[in-house]
Amino acid sequence: MMMTMKKSLLMHKTQEVEVEKDTAMNNYTTVSVVDIFRSRISWLMILMLSATVTGAIINHFENQLAAQVALTAFIPMLMDTGGNCGSQSSVTIIRSLSLGELGCGDWMYVLWKELRVSLLCGAALALVTFVRIVLLNHQPAVVALVVALSLIVTVVTSKLIGGLLPMAAWKLGMDPAVMASPLITTVVDATSLWTFFQVACWMLPI
Repeated sequence: MMMTMKKSLLMHKTQEVEVEKDTAMNNYTTVSVVDIFRSRISWLMILMLSATVTGAIINHFENQLAAQVALTAFIPMLMDTGGNCGSQSSVTIIRSLSLGELGCGDWMYVLWKELRVSLLCGAALALVTFVRIVLLNHQPAVVALVVALSLIVTVVTSKLIGGLLPMAAWKLGMDPAVMASPLITTVVDATSLWTFFQVACWMLPI
């Protein structure tokens, strides 16, 4: 009897997911180009303007960059890695939300899981980065350590943001695919830069 009920519930849930997927597909195929433009352009405009924060951070640490020019070579790598990590987490969470595997009440579960994953990923990426900078870029070990530590903080931060922001958007009734992914990139870029420069100021003579 219990097995029959479980199978019935599973079939019912599967049917609901299929209906949601079909509805989403119909919505996309029937909505006009102008409506899609309206739903996306506001967020893109806000995020474009908020991206000036990144430039402000670089300007703020301009003197430190001039003292340690080698640091500039690692800025794109840090920002790209942070964006990639955040996107990985957000896509996974958005998919789980869409399929009904997760709900907004599961944010603590997501936080704890993403924290552990991010620490493992951050440590692995930092180790490879440290060795590469020392052996291939021929930079001092202290510079490599600055980049490696910054990378760990960036990965952890970006994965936590990437995991939780889509759930917040879902809770507020917003489309996480439209809002969360671009916002994650903007926030992670600013966070990774600030972390990088703060660690550099702490560990290097600048």
